[in-house]
This record gives sequence, C-alpha cells and structure tokens, in this order.
Amino acid sequence: MSQEKPSNPLVPIAIVVAIPVVVCLILMLTDEGIERSLLWSAIKTGIILTVIGGALSFGASRLAERNTQR
Repeated sequence: MSQEKPSNPLVPIAIVVAIPVVVCLILMLTDEGIERSLLWSAIKTGIILTVIGGALSFGASRLAERNTQR
C-alpha cells in the first residue's frame, strides 16, 4: 500500500491570494501618483513576511511529520 503524502493547505490559499496582489502591484507600478520608495518598501515587507510564513509552515509540517511517525 502506498501512503499518500498530505499536501500543504497553504499552497492553494497562497495562489488565490497572490493573484489579486499581483494585479494590484501591476496597477500601482503603472500609476504615476504613487511614491516609488513607499511601493518598494511594501514589496520588500511582503517578501519578508512570505518567507517567514513559508518557514513557519515548513517547520510545522516537519514537526507534525515527526510526531506522527511515533
């Protein structure tokens, strides 16, 4: 019997959230009235939060996998 590995539920949620965020980013990049330094700061903050969230998700999945093997 093969055991199916459960998929991470954050992946589809991240895809659904990323689509409107990317569209808003494109709109803001093409708008002349938005301060560029503020926009780039928001982008950097979003990237940092995404990396932290991914690391927490990865750590939680590894911890859950380790606890279910006992």
